[in-house]
Amino acid sequence: MPTALLMALILSSQALKDVTPVRTEVVTPIHQDSFNKGGKAKNRRQGGNPRVVDGNFIFDGSSDGDRQVDPQIAVGGGFVLHGTNGGIVIYGKDGNYVDGVPQREFHDGIDPKLFFDPHNRVFGFDLWVYWDKAKIKPVNISISETSDPRGAWNTFAVPSPQEVDGGAIGYSRKWIAYSFPGGPEETFVMKMAEVKAGKPATVYHFAGSLGEPAYTQDRVDDLVFVKLTDTEIILTTVGEAKDGSPVVKKVVSAPHHFEHFGWPPESPMKGTKLKTASGDRNPKNLVIQGHFLWFSQAVNVNGRAGVQWHQVRLDGKFVQSGLLADPLNSYIQTSVAVNKHNDLLVGFQETGPDMFISGRCAWRKGSDKIGSLRPTIKLGEGLAATKGGAWGDYSGSVVDGDNLTDLWTIQSAATAKGTGGTVIARIRP
Repeated sequence: MPTALLMALILSSQALKDVTPVRTEVVTPIHQDSFNKGGKAKNRRQGGNPRVVDGNFIFDGSSDGDRQVDPQIAVGGGFVLHGTNGGIVIYGKDGNYVDGVPQREFHDGIDPKLFFDPHNRVFGFDLWVYWDKAKIKPVNISISETSDPRGAWNTFAVPSPQEVDGGAIGYSRKWIAYSFPGGPEETFVMKMAEVKAGKPATVYHFAGSLGEPAYTQDRVDDLVFVKLTDTEIILTTVGEAKDGSPVVKKVVSAPHHFEHFGWPPESPMKGTKLKTASGDRNPKNLVIQGHFLWFSQAVNVNGRAGVQWHQVRLDGKFVQSGLLADPLNSYIQTSVAVNKHNDLLVGFQETGPDMFISGRCAWRKGSDKIGSLRPTIKLGEGLAATKGGAWGDYSGSVVDGDNLTDLWTIQSAATAKGTGGTVIARIRP
């Protein structure tokens, strides 16, 4: 690395280390005794139909959305929690519908990101409201009080009046974090113990953006935030200061040497000249597992959208990377899940001039040849072309929070109306 660049990275790291919040506020939660508010909440019934396809367990998720469904899942406590821009649904792990409500029952919002925290045994998700009359534009952070999502929940409406788009959520054993675009303060952190207990919680706001927070499956207290520049990967660690507040403890940077890093082009579909959005080169989820960082990204591969996936040490050095690409079709909207054995699942969607948008995934054992994935699994076939343009912003892939072994993914597949149907699958490496 050139000396000038090395010195710049060192100075940047020194400048960010020991960074503290610039502002705090206390937010009182909106409490509800049960997911469906004692049966008073409006019911949302979607999905189900469990089945086995080619040896893999699959069932349907929501299918009532437009072409921006934004599907996510979280798994734990014996349940699968499913979120879209239409609402939140609970399934049993057997794929059968349990309960569902529209998002307005959780103080409203869109762009959900879901997780199950295996350390504290709670579910969590965010919803962002940008149309409220008061122009507070709250980020609604909802946390279950137990591992049973049918039980009590607390929602913390954190004002974010300068937010311009949905953000990213992450957690560790001690903290929960949210980062978003817009304004001078783009990252906030809360204590998991406070939000789980349903007490008024202190929100710690940081200047600028620390990056996208990771899902920290390792049993550690600190948070890790990740940024990608054109040339480097930057990992920022946030932990607890002596006074109990969060503080930036460490920043490391390293060159990423990505084989492909161009923004993915729009992708073709059968029977139309319209093209669909392919996602972007920024990761849609990040996982800390086995003291490694794992993520995937949609990128430009010879003029078509493809998927790169990566395993990175926490000092920023890459362990392995892999590429999913095709000479005809495009691979879009990717996410990853990793289990305690370092087995990896890469979820994505496939589309092309002779097919419609369809759900896919591929996986590898931790002991497999470096950089390799096993053959692609077809989860659900698209039935029609969309109206082109936006096609959601992400898919979802997670580890089973009960056994930390099974891998789950939710992917979109275009319905016969060209809208966003979803399929949920469990993969057992």
